[in-house]
Amino acid sequence: MAVTGDRTPAPSAVPFLPALPDPGTDAVLDSGLLPELSHAFGGPFHFLLPDRFDANVAAFRTALAETGVDGRIHYAKKANKAAVWIERCAATGTGVDVASLGELREALGNGVRGERVVVTGPAKSDQLLRVAVLQACLIAVDSLDELDRLLHHAPPGAPRAPRILLRLLPPQQPGSRFGMTGAELDTALARCVAAGDAVRMEGFSFHLSGYAIPPRVELAAALLDRCLAARTMGLQADRISIGGGFAVDYCAPADWYAFLTAQRPGHYHADRTFDPADFYPYHSPVAGADALRAVLAGTTATGTDSGPRTLADRLRDTGTLLLLEPGRALLDGAGASVFRIQGVKDRAGYAIVTVDGTSLSLSEQWFNSEFLPQPVLVGADGRATGDAAHPACVGGVSCLESDLLTWRKVPFPRRPQPGDLLVYPNTAGYQMDSNESPFHELPLPPKVVLDRTDGRPRWRLDRRPAP
Repeated sequence: MAVTGDRTPAPSAVPFLPALPDPGTDAVLDSGLLPELSHAFGGPFHFLLPDRFDANVAAFRTALAETGVDGRIHYAKKANKAAVWIERCAATGTGVDVASLGELREALGNGVRGERVVVTGPAKSDQLLRVAVLQACLIAVDSLDELDRLLHHAPPGAPRAPRILLRLLPPQQPGSRFGMTGAELDTALARCVAAGDAVRMEGFSFHLSGYAIPPRVELAAALLDRCLAARTMGLQADRISIGGGFAVDYCAPADWYAFLTAQRPGHYHADRTFDPADFYPYHSPVAGADALRAVLAGTTATGTDSGPRTLADRLRDTGTLLLLEPGRALLDGAGASVFRIQGVKDRAGYAIVTVDGTSLSLSEQWFNSEFLPQPVLVGADGRATGDAAHPACVGGVSCLESDLLTWRKVPFPRRPQPGDLLVYPNTAGYQMDSNESPFHELPLPPKVVLDRTDGRPRWRLDRRPAP
């Protein structure tokens, strides 16, 4: 079986938004493997491309090396639960960012050393803190009471004192529930000084929502200043974490801006209205490792006669280690989601396609939004182009009106048919399992790891360590 149609939809009254071409995913589509896997599993599934994950990690490391900045990358595990990413982290010496005891155990169980794990998240449980300290993980302390619990309830027999970062509440996002105010940080520093060798205060951290570069540069510079001040107090303070927020570029700019301009309620099932501000920015002119380059090239004031300097210069000059926690950006192009069409019904001017899974396996709906890069139609009748588009929305198999994987009317190159596959591209970052549920007793879609051997994909099920 082959991909039906080329990637250019026929003219249509509804806007189209194809994903950027991706050689890895295209090779899987052209291999004929997906229909076989769909038959074998009898339901939807996700496929994962570990080679792409490795390439993304390498791209971030190259961006650091180009500027001579000493940095460490920690994969934000919440972006995708698959064990294969942690296996790749262990194999490549990449760190992991975790926020729960289960995530920490999985990282350790797949071979990632505790020293390479950063523990983030709000109000961490005592059990999570205990294991993190015993395994010498770096803990991003979110509040004063969390710091007190670490200082006064450190587990006996720990190999060394708790390793911590102090997390800043970003002034740009004063309504955030994460981090500490400047006054609270001052109190935390005083407590760290008083604790002496009972704690290792290694630096500061922040995490910003959104993808803007200048506020990240501004906050990173502020944390550098705090590190220098903390060192005068006798604290280690030799690293900062700037979290994640490195955008992924899903679509060509012309397609993205044309879609935003053209889209209106009539282009969605039931005339649903979306606020474009709630859409992920599916085109980003600076994305992935290039976004890191832009952060490092950002200029900051130093308070000296030397004038502004780049963030990279200041990191090198001060001997400060840069920690990163990308998730989506390391998963760019590293997987896709596959559903089989079970039925097609007609409505005025478009069709409703029902697939064998639910919208809970395509998680952008969790954010009252829509995953906009359109799915690719894979059928049994070869390549079909036709002279007209066939708009269709995509519904799930549950008995809920709101269960739509795609509300918008996608202009398919031919009329979808039962038995066809829909392949949603580039879904590894946050889409596959952030909101999954075995509703209706439906099994969760399995994750299939595709390794390349002699130019063709070989598949295996993703394996997770026993609980």
